[in-house]
Amino acid sequence: MSEEPVPSASTGELAHWRNPWLAVALLALGLTGWQWLETRQLLAGTQQELARRLAQSDTANAESRLLAKQAQEQAAAALGRLSAIEAKLAESRSQQVLLETLYQDLARNRDEWILAEVEQGVTLAAQQLQLAGNVQGAVLALQSADARLAGNPRFLALRKVLSRDLNRLRVVPQPDVAGMSLRLETVLGVIDTLPLAVDAHPRATASAAPEEAPPADSASPLATAFWRRLATDFWTELRGLIRIQRFDRDEPVLLAPGQSFFLRENLKLRVLNARLALLARDQATYRSELLRAQAWMERFFAADDPSRQAAHQSLRQLASTEIVIELPTLNESQAAIKTFRLGKERK
Repeated sequence: MSEEPVPSASTGELAHWRNPWLAVALLALGLTGWQWLETRQLLAGTQQELARRLAQSDTANAESRLLAKQAQEQAAAALGRLSAIEAKLAESRSQQVLLETLYQDLARNRDEWILAEVEQGVTLAAQQLQLAGNVQGAVLALQSADARLAGNPRFLALRKVLSRDLNRLRVVPQPDVAGMSLRLETVLGVIDTLPLAVDAHPRATASAAPEEAPPADSASPLATAFWRRLATDFWTELRGLIRIQRFDRDEPVLLAPGQSFFLRENLKLRVLNARLALLARDQATYRSELLRAQAWMERFFAADDPSRQAAHQSLRQLASTEIVIELPTLNESQAAIKTFRLGKERK
């Protein structure tokens, strides 16, 4: 018989550790510990989040209380404004009732109301003619009054009178105030560039005869050329020192260097006064200022300068223009309205 091997103590311990159930138990224990740790960490995070949210909730509650208080204050203010609006609404309703009553009263006398509007329009047109000479404004006012009377056969006679006055106004000639003012502005722009008569120089002519020097008495050609050139230079210098100029009018006024500035400024003031008189329809002042400006141009500025000639021509044409036109009156229309009103009152 063979002998069976006896297991040793080390072999038994090794077999004990190789037991699979022990490994499973150890693994389960490790997982349980890891889950326990993770659960603690999760609980700690949850507690922190809960604390944070509780703090936020307290802040939100405080803000909510503040907002609620503000809402209450705003509601109280809104109630106050609502009360004021209701008071104004009640006042508006009372005014509306009053206006409705007034409108009903006016509706009963519609013809009187139309006649009052027409009379106001005719009066406005008459004021435009008398005070401002505004023909176009008067025409518009009469057209508005005529349109107010349209459609009512009772005002036919009155419309005929308004039509006659309207036709007279439409044929009234109107001066071009804007164009005349622009021409005066152009004259103002060239005053600073106009040459003074005392500073004007005679123009050199292209067909002037060549300068002749005095003859030289020398037999040598070189000496002759030298003396001729010397005589020519002397003659040129002498002519530069002397200037002879003819004026076909009175001698120009001599002005100091500083006086020319004030002359030009005063001339500008004359033209500006003429433009203001043009806008104000002041014929006497307008013509007087332009005539003075023309006289100053003739006296102090060079007559042969093209700019001066154009400016002087503009001033002469503008001075000859009538800016005050005899305007018709609206007495017939005003008298017809009064007659119509008196006729209605007698009825």
